[in-house]
Amino acid sequence: MQNEEGQNMDLYIPRKCSATNRLITSKDHASVQINIGHVDERGIYTGAFSTFALCGFIRAQGDADSALDRLWQKKKVEVRQQ
Repeated sequence: MQNEEGQNMDLYIPRKCSATNRLITSKDHASVQINIGHVDERGIYTGAFSTFALCGFIRAQGDADSALDRLWQKKKVEVRQQ
């Protein structure tokens, strides 16, 4: 919910899983959020990063590694990473 000035007034804004698009609830204590840093052609960190959230369901199934790899392969084309 937003007020007249456009500021967020909600106390809790749930995230969505990047792999399954499921809602990550406040009780999902197995969920993680990972920031992957971007590097330039020399391998030096540029200060930018991409954020991925994985729900506990995907981690419990053992698919987190392949899901994160798939998400990064798709994202690195957008940010032109090596």
